[in-house]
Amino acid sequence: MKAMILAAGLGTRLRPLTDKIPKALVELNGRTLLEITIERLKSFGVAEIIVNVHHHAEKIINFLKSKNNFGLRIEISREDNLLLDTGGGLKNAAWFFMEGNSLEPFLLHNVDVLSTIDLRQMLENHRKSSALATLAVHERPSSRQLLFNQRNLLVGRRISNVDTFVSKSSTQASDCHSERGEESASSSSSPLAFSGIHVISSRLLPLITESAVFSIIDTYLRLAATGEKILAFRADRFYWRDLGRPEDLAQASADLEGRHRT
Repeated sequence: MKAMILAAGLGTRLRPLTDKIPKALVELNGRTLLEITIERLKSFGVAEIIVNVHHHAEKIINFLKSKNNFGLRIEISREDNLLLDTGGGLKNAAWFFMEGNSLEPFLLHNVDVLSTIDLRQMLENHRKSSALATLAVHERPSSRQLLFNQRNLLVGRRISNVDTFVSKSSTQASDCHSERGEESASSSSSPLAFSGIHVISSRLLPLITESAVFSIIDTYLRLAATGEKILAFRADRFYWRDLGRPEDLAQASADLEGRHRT
């Protein structure tokens, strides 16, 4: 199985830790975030990984070489001149997943999240549903949430408490301007926070028409508007933490030490 680790970000929220190193090489209890992510993917049967790099790219490359790529095939997707965001980053690395005309789904995983989400179960759900993409989500506070209907299908998003729903009569996301339409859509949808972990069907790749710098969420919303199945995987029962700030690292460290003591 293949996977992509999104590791190109600047890590601005982690400064000053990321002034001289990329966020992927920030350590949590003596191990880099990149190592933690790779070993976790490896434990679920991932044998081939591509890592996108931008900020302090050579340090990531040298780190992987020093670890003999953790015994895996690891490729690098460089974003030297421009940070491409999640969608642009995946599109730039699409060649890796299209080798040999593979039809296998793959994983997309942020380097700065720590979780116990069962990736095997998530993959199984994805395959059974024939979804285009399956997104691990939680019911938790967030300024940016995705909206899913009662069948766990993506129908819109919420940003700062403003809901936008996809319209299947067009290929664009559209606001529910009518009071009745807004009430109906809101009552049948659940706002859920995205975890930064996806299972993606390889057939998504040729459907990406966006270019340059863009979020993969924009692609998901556009395709959901055409009737494509973007599915939620409810991960509420699993541990998850964003590691974007120093205080998040400290809490994750305490969480890990607590689990080891029990």
